Amino acid sequence: QVQLVESGGGSVQPGGSLRLSCVVYGYAYRNYCMGWFRQAPGKEREGVAAISTAGSSTRYADSVEGRFTISRDKAKNTLYLQMNSLKLEDTAVYYCAARVTYCYVGSLQSRDFDYWGQGTQVTVSS
Repeated sequence: QVQLVESGGGSVQPGGSLRLSCVVYGYAYRNYCMGWFRQAPGKEREGVAAISTAGSSTRYADSVEGRFTISRDKAKNTLYLQMNSLKLEDTAVYYCAARVTYCYVGSLQSRDFDYWGQGTQVTVSS
């Protein structure tokens, strides 16, 4: 059974930074295609960042481009999301997601993913 466990959420002021982590259990991590999503109250879940299996290709939502960085450490079976210059509108529950396939380009579509973490809350407030 595949399990994703996120951590690193919290409260921060606008302009601050947080780093989210997602540890993958239960499968050969090297074969995953992965992404980060978020869902704010009253809004649909949206794709934030995605990364290819090799880690060589990334893509971002326009709203976070230049501020967020997705990366993965295969040795640690861990996915990261470095979030800088946080804004009020970044407040949401953040989820990591995995698809058990080798992908050359990541996806920002939730329907493309098979497994989800439990989510971690990120609150940006002054």
